[in-house]
Amino acid sequence: MKEMIEKLWNSKKREKKLGLALGGGATLGAAHVGVLRALEESKIEVDCIAGTSIGAMVGAFYSFGMPVDEIKDIALELDWPDVSGLTLSKMGLLTNHAMGKLIDTHLGDVQFDEAQIPFSVVATDISTGEKVIISEGDVSEAVKASTCIPVLFEPVTFDGRLLVDGGLKESVPLSAIQSFGAEYTIGVDLNAHRNYERPENILDILNNTLEIALKHLANVNTNEIDLLIQPNLAEFSRSDTKGTTKMIERGYQAAVESLEVYGN
Repeated sequence: MKEMIEKLWNSKKREKKLGLALGGGATLGAAHVGVLRALEESKIEVDCIAGTSIGAMVGAFYSFGMPVDEIKDIALELDWPDVSGLTLSKMGLLTNHAMGKLIDTHLGDVQFDEAQIPFSVVATDISTGEKVIISEGDVSEAVKASTCIPVLFEPVTFDGRLLVDGGLKESVPLSAIQSFGAEYTIGVDLNAHRNYERPENILDILNNTLEIALKHLANVNTNEIDLLIQPNLAEFSRSDTKGTTKMIERGYQAAVESLEVYGN
């Protein structure tokens, strides 16, 4: 199986471009780290990456060459207060400016054209309802826009548009990697196995609202994705970081299992 995977996906042995689409899911995004680890162990080299919401943050780190172990360390240390702060804005309860600072701290003030692997993020224009694929300009501002949960965070102004979470339009950013010319596609869907619980606070209510909406409005046609990885994260909350280690392991296991099925 390993030889088959290498033959199909290793960039030195193929002519077609391979794209990786990292889906949204708030703190569930820790599972992306495990997926990246499994892909590297299978010697799968991606030619382009796109991210929606938390997938945009993980994708930014990876596309600029950050080792998976370092991304894992960031995930293990991350908590909601690290990426949010109170605001007096009438457009949201919080601001996610700290998310941008986190990107700048680890990557510097970088532009998309500086990425080692071509990278883009998906956001939603809250004024028009349009999907916006961002592949130019300031990376940290774009990631802020893609991870901006409506109502909870105030929208981010980018290139004259008022942008919020890309998950409203495309939970797994397939179209973004296709816009790079990807002919082979790997997608990571963090919301395939979800259980709803009685909300205890406004964040839980917003999370449940988004998840319900995403199931009906923003799902990608999974038949269009060559290799779809769907970690079972049903027991974890989108707003709780206590299960980060387990989520990373679930992402790894799901990727390994998906690769085995594909290889067979």
